[in-house]
Amino acid sequence: MHYDTINLVDHDHHVAITLNRPDALNSISPAMIDDLNAALDRIEDRRQLCALSIRGNGRAFCAGADLKAAKERMSGADAAAVNSQFLDALRRLLLRIETFPTPVIAAVNGLALAGGLELVMACDLVVAVESAKFGDAHANFGLVPGGGNSVRLPRKIGPTRAKQLIFTGQFLPARQMMDWGLVNHVAPDDGLEEAVAELVATLADKSPIGLRRMKRMVDDGQEQSLAAALRYELSLNAQHAASYDREEGLAAFAEKRKPHFEGR
Repeated sequence: MHYDTINLVDHDHHVAITLNRPDALNSISPAMIDDLNAALDRIEDRRQLCALSIRGNGRAFCAGADLKAAKERMSGADAAAVNSQFLDALRRLLLRIETFPTPVIAAVNGLALAGGLELVMACDLVVAVESAKFGDAHANFGLVPGGGNSVRLPRKIGPTRAKQLIFTGQFLPARQMMDWGLVNHVAPDDGLEEAVAELVATLADKSPIGLRRMKRMVDDGQEQSLAAALRYELSLNAQHAASYDREEGLAAFAEKRKPHFEGR
């Protein structure tokens, strides 16, 4: 399938998506939203998929919404409605990535700003190069968040630190964002591919259906009371007890061999 703004490489257990608008710092356009949705349509029901990774081509991961296109959208009489339509599409895409069945890895190769930071936060795991920078950046252009930074960022790093990023428009380094809990691993500038490959290899050894259920346990449990979340965990555990992969894992343990999971 051809995409205009992204590249997709299918590795069976792992699908790698590259945002491919390097001249525009991989900024998010309506066409990119359409391409990403089409890519997710293609892979979301893949039973044996263990990981989806998202990275950027060039010196940026994603610099946010395409401000040049945004200025054009805001020039007509129906500017407010057109902008609202774009933000609604962006919010729905980010929620779709956040709730994608299998783990999603943000492979941050450079700048992750505004909507790019919102995209990072929609992912489950974040690997960044040493020189990567993270920022909300909306305040630098007289804008305010519209894709989730004012909501997800305080939940990820706490309200005080989130307000620092949102109010100041600062770009902060990967190491600091790891200290703040947003980034899982910082790799050398020439080591992103290797770091992501190691993480994907770790996930690929696991049961795909187990990964999907554990993601649901963690994500859905955050929105529930402790008692409700514990009950939810038990209900998914009961569902998993009937899975092939659970039986295969226990058999492999007893037979002292590597399990061969099928994602069912």
